[in-house]
Amino acid sequence: MTAQRIEGKVISDAIRKEISAVAAKLAERDIKPGLAVVLVGEDPASKVYVGSKEKACQQLGFYSEVHRLDAATTQDELLALIDKLNHQSSIHGILVQLPLPKHIDEKAVIDAISAKKDVDGFHPESVGNLVIGDDSLLPCTPAGVIELIKRSGLSIAGKHAVVIGRSNIVGKPVSMLLLREHATVTICHSKTANMEEICRSADILVVAIGKAKAIGRQFVKPGAIVIDVGINRLEDGKLAGDVDYDDVLETAGYITPVPGGVGPMTITMLMQNTLKAAKQQHAIEE
Repeated sequence: MTAQRIEGKVISDAIRKEISAVAAKLAERDIKPGLAVVLVGEDPASKVYVGSKEKACQQLGFYSEVHRLDAATTQDELLALIDKLNHQSSIHGILVQLPLPKHIDEKAVIDAISAKKDVDGFHPESVGNLVIGDDSLLPCTPAGVIELIKRSGLSIAGKHAVVIGRSNIVGKPVSMLLLREHATVTICHSKTANMEEICRSADILVVAIGKAKAIGRQFVKPGAIVIDVGINRLEDGKLAGDVDYDDVLETAGYITPVPGGVGPMTITMLMQNTLKAAKQQHAIEE
């Protein structure tokens, strides 16, 4: 039996329609969700991401500012810009594109963003709220993973979810969100013993390790939901996930393709967070 593809683009488009409808209602009250994206330096992948975020804002009727700073920008200059954006009423969400140049301390920058405007969900206050289950702006990719599963009509409660990878950006937060949805969660990483055996017990397998095609069918329980967060460029220029898609296709029950799976969800959830932040800052309940 061939696995059913979870089409991230289709689900992402549906969520964007919902966001657009709410944004239109806010516009009637003269409120326009505003997102500021800060890019330091010339990282090619970062430039593409920033362009995509700018385009999404235009499509959804959001206000958008992109601050493109020279790679030589000092940490103090960057922190001064963040402080200005924290106090700017037309901006509801602030995103500083990572990675930053080596001379800038990422943690200092993340900590400087107001938790109310932290649409990446990386601020310690946001992370703390995520862990204890309080309302917060959720990290975009992990939130996108949960939406993909739920909007595919699949249940999470009571399932065994295995997450491969323990990064602060995906592995840890997606584990917390799966736990919030009442899954039993196991986290695997480079030091895990019996990884294949543990993964084969997973009803839901989320892979985020940054190694092309590292996870084959020997890791997958027949009929499992496989969510591939990885995006790697191969030598021939093609994109591949962390899961060997072709190898796993006959074993999994559901699988996300790369590209077209988790990827489209990340920017859509960023837009969702910006909308939520705008509503909270204007004290709008519905």
